[in-house]
Amino acid sequence: MEFLYEYGLFLAKAITFVVALAVIIAIIASSAIKQGDKKGQLEITDLSEHYKEVEEEVISHLFTKEQLKEKEKRDKKAAKEKAKADKAAVKSDTAQQPRTFVVDFKGSIDAKEVTSLREEISAILMVAKKEDEVFVRLETGGGMVHGYGLASSQLDRVRQANIPLTVAVDKVAASGGYMMACVANKIVSAPFAILGSIGVIAQVPNFNKILKKNDIEFEQITAGEFKRTLTMFGENTDKGREKFSQEIEDTHQLFKDFVSEHRPSLDITKVATGETWFGTKAKEVGLVDEIMTSDDYLHKASKVNQVVEVKYSVKKGLAEKFSKAASMSAESFISKIWQNNRIFPS
Repeated sequence: MEFLYEYGLFLAKAITFVVALAVIIAIIASSAIKQGDKKGQLEITDLSEHYKEVEEEVISHLFTKEQLKEKEKRDKKAAKEKAKADKAAVKSDTAQQPRTFVVDFKGSIDAKEVTSLREEISAILMVAKKEDEVFVRLETGGGMVHGYGLASSQLDRVRQANIPLTVAVDKVAASGGYMMACVANKIVSAPFAILGSIGVIAQVPNFNKILKKNDIEFEQITAGEFKRTLTMFGENTDKGREKFSQEIEDTHQLFKDFVSEHRPSLDITKVATGETWFGTKAKEVGLVDEIMTSDDYLHKASKVNQVVEVKYSVKKGLAEKFSKAASMSAESFISKIWQNNRIFPS
């Protein structure tokens, strides 16, 4: 009887656990379905106002009362003149203050952020004029060719509209990241940002020997001679390796042609070796045009332009939050491996 009692108690606990797990999965699945119907929204932030507020805050602590009163008078006078000029511009239909539209792109391996980039660029192109500018703060070590190819094409839409495009790299724009950066009319880089990596890599582990050692057979049926060139579990052939290598070379050539098209003055033979360079050296070899952080650039731009940040975001559901946490953990692991193979100052 005691055995039956303990067994029944164990069974009840197991059933409770399974039911609780099923409820959690159902909640996550329901959240994902609801999230699929939601649309994102544009968030517009006037960075010029932000810079002005910060400046005012600092001045309020540094100026004397007399200096603050004098400044207040000047500001009121300047505000009246600006309002009068804006009113006259509207009546005469003349150009208003040019704008610098700021977009952030922090890319993952699959460049999924291109979904938001597409919306941001589309929104900007609806209102931007030729005297305006699009400024992209770019940070990515690259990833899948098709994903970053699409991201580059989104930036190229700005160039096709004859609107000046500037890309700023504060940390890294390598491989697919540089594919995006090279589209710009001007590339600015922080001194120790990492740029370049104009190359292509593909790594495929092969477990065929392990399978053979354990008497495990692997079968793969394909139609088409090169439907599969290299495989993880089958026995790879020299012909398959040669074809795979040729595909890598073809992709590399497309990458080089793309960079050369957008930066014709660049010595592509010299820089398309897969190497990376720090900002100052990247300027020497022609990968960037100016050494400057994005903060410096935008502060200077705010003196003459209205600086506006454009961001497209979708409220994340419970399922996406779980997914993002797992994805970030994986990307963090991969990033650490990549960084351990880089050269850093001691």
